Amino acid sequence: MSYGLYISAEGAQAQSQRLDVISNNLANVDTVGFKRDLAMFQARNAEAIDQGKAIPGSGSINDIGGGVAFQGSRTDYSQGPLKATGNPTDVALRREGFFQVREGKDTYLTRAGNFRLTAKGELVTQDGLPVLNDSGAPITLENPQMRWEMTGAGEIRQGNDMQRLAIVKPASMGDLVKVGGNKFRALADTQPVPPADRDVATGHLEMSGVEPTAEMVEMIQTSRFMEANLNMMQTQDRMLNELFSQFLKA
Repeated sequence: MSYGLYISAEGAQAQSQRLDVISNNLANVDTVGFKRDLAMFQARNAEAIDQGKAIPGSGSINDIGGGVAFQGSRTDYSQGPLKATGNPTDVALRREGFFQVREGKDTYLTRAGNFRLTAKGELVTQDGLPVLNDSGAPITLENPQMRWEMTGAGEIRQGNDMQRLAIVKPASMGDLVKVGGNKFRALADTQPVPPADRDVATGHLEMSGVEPTAEMVEMIQTSRFMEANLNMMQTQDRMLNELFSQFLKA
């Protein structure tokens, strides 16, 4: 394969994968607690180096680079904007930390606080997953018809009963893996957020961290980069065809 054609093909593929990341961000612009992803790239070695036929840094023609390669995505955990809803079961974290929810035997972390109460008094997510307290048990109000309140420390009080929302944080944000639009799995043990750092905004939601205008600008830019690489492939293919035609006529 022509070296230039190879470089352009790799560039087009990398930009196509970047478009997939941006498209997923835009699809979750209204997902509560969603954290946007950033496409990551790395310079590729020339094909001869990857095949072990040349050594990096040799300065030969096989050491002029192999374009860029998509290296996956990285999550941006920046705080999303808070939206006032007035709903007593809506809560948002103003500081670090995640709520804990359970699905089957698995426990997940989320910043999405758009919870709801079932007829049995169970505090659950919009998908019906139980929200956990700081003891790891599902939160259930003894009498959902009685008045209750959520405090700024994430304490649910009803009469003389009190339960605390589980608010935890990983040792490193690199320990988190996305398992859905706004849920994460912790690959290592988490630790509770200290009481002094618990800051819960009741009647509010942390909205998606995606800024639509910025994502659209990135999408247009990425589309142009991909189109430029595809045009280069067509140009090089045409030049090769002309070269072969002249060679055969000679």
